[in-house]
Amino acid sequence: MKEYVVNYVYLLVSEEGETYVGCTSDLRRRVSEHKQGHSRSTKKRQWHLVYYEAYLCKEDATKREWRLKQDGRAKRWLLQRAEKSMQQVCGLK
Repeated sequence: MKEYVVNYVYLLVSEEGETYVGCTSDLRRRVSEHKQGHSRSTKKRQWHLVYYEAYLCKEDATKREWRLKQDGRAKRWLLQRAEKSMQQVCGLK
C-alpha cells in the first residue's frame, strides 16, 4: 500500500477576530509555531485553530490556500462554514 504525505490548509483566528490561512504538511507543529510566536506574520497575537482541510496532493493544498488568500468569496464562504467553531473557541460573534 502506498504511503501518502497529508497536506493541510488551515484557518487560525485571533481573539481579536483576525484570520490567517496557511498550508503545511505537519499541522500540529505549524500551529504550535504560530502559538509560540515563531511566525512573523502571526507573532503579535494569540491564535486558535478553528478549521482545516486535508489533501493528499500538495499542489491541491497550495492551490486551495492561494484561492482562500486571493478570492474574497472563497474566504467568506470558509468563514461562514467555520462560524460556530470561531464562536466556540474564541468567543467571537
